[in-house]
Amino acid sequence: MSARRAGSKQACRLQMVTWNVGTAEPPPDVISLLRLDSQPATDLYVIGLQEVSASPVRYISDLIMDDSWSHLFMDTLAPKGYVKVTSIRMQGLLILLFAKQAHLPFIRNVRTTYTRTGIFGYWGNKGGVSIRLSFYGHLLCFLNCHLAAHMNYALQRVDEFEYILETQELDIHDTPNVLDHKVVFWFGDLNFRIADHGMHFLRSSIDGGRFKLLWQKDQLTMLKKKEPLLQEFEEGPLDFKPTYKFDKFSDTYDTSIQKTWFGFNGKKRKPAWTDRILWRVKPKTGDDDRSAVDDDDEYPLKVVQDVYTCNMEYGVSDHKPVTGIFTLELRKRYESPLVNVTAEGVWSADEDAVVSYSVQDTFPSCTYDWIGLYKTNFKSPYDYVAFAWAKDYEVPLNEVVKVTMRRDDLPLLSGQYVLGYFSTNMQSIIGLSPPFQIQESKLAVLEGLVPENINGMGK
Repeated sequence: MSARRAGSKQACRLQMVTWNVGTAEPPPDVISLLRLDSQPATDLYVIGLQEVSASPVRYISDLIMDDSWSHLFMDTLAPKGYVKVTSIRMQGLLILLFAKQAHLPFIRNVRTTYTRTGIFGYWGNKGGVSIRLSFYGHLLCFLNCHLAAHMNYALQRVDEFEYILETQELDIHDTPNVLDHKVVFWFGDLNFRIADHGMHFLRSSIDGGRFKLLWQKDQLTMLKKKEPLLQEFEEGPLDFKPTYKFDKFSDTYDTSIQKTWFGFNGKKRKPAWTDRILWRVKPKTGDDDRSAVDDDDEYPLKVVQDVYTCNMEYGVSDHKPVTGIFTLELRKRYESPLVNVTAEGVWSADEDAVVSYSVQDTFPSCTYDWIGLYKTNFKSPYDYVAFAWAKDYEVPLNEVVKVTMRRDDLPLLSGQYVLGYFSTNMQSIIGLSPPFQIQESKLAVLEGLVPENINGMGK
């Protein structure tokens, strides 16, 4: 069976979160938000945040090092075996993709991009950030948006969405635009409001759990009846409380007094389902060639939403986070990694170490491909302990190639590690070794990092 055509079926669990964090610092933990104790375990996490603190000094420092929200999610997920595949930030907009380690070699051709829509398209406080990838050969795109605010701007929100779709270019030949992908997930603070109803009716309906009474006046629901583009997107039922606007650290809707330009008191913000998760499966058209239709039939991808809800326990923002959990029922296009990577012999910092790898299927190699040495619970492809450059020429299929990692770069203390081959062109780890042990070095004893052991007794 070839590496390219495997064809086994798999049900993968995708968990998505959207949260307008209102420039707040992260809460102490996000364990409940990520449902880390739920079964079956999640395969992919996609997290979209809006209004991450983006003051000039803070934003520049976050460009150098990951922001505090990214650190929290990485620190929470890495010990559970999840790796941050990629992320992209545009001022306050942030999207992160995490995957189980076992899936990393089958996530390929990762691309990210962004579009500004704030202040005539020159300011990034509003707009969209996106991640696209091939997941076992299926083309997915995730688009996190923060659209124009306020009740009267519903049509502008649609215009902004269309502008984002038209202008985003993903720098890859088979899916240069968002809607070219097999499945698109559109989510974020879309800012659609509940029209017409007065505050008393809204709050009494919400308090009584009679959400259906409000659906027909939800602006996005109404616009889907008129806009052909929106009709291509599906959304689960809004069987949860509107997620905006709350008093911070409470479950109470807005009690603040809004100030107008001239100092007069304005109205309180009406509750609304501003935070949404929708998806679109690329429709078949009469223009599709026969081979494309046959390919879709042979390698189907079905999206089923299992959960669509909000989490009321988090109060750092005036928005509550929204979670969508999906089952991706797919037939894999491949099951073998593009590169096999192995640690040769016994490793310790007392001598140079040897990495062997072999290419199993063709891919666009690059002189900047590298092999990283990682702790088994590493956080991202760049969280390596040491690395070695791959060979700067095209390696024949199945030929075993060896490269060296210098002993000076290896850890002195013992521990469990893995090796990963990172493809610069694919922007992903396309081969992972089995875990292996690095032995404690003699230098560690000499430097007093561990006690010297004589006849089994510490000295």
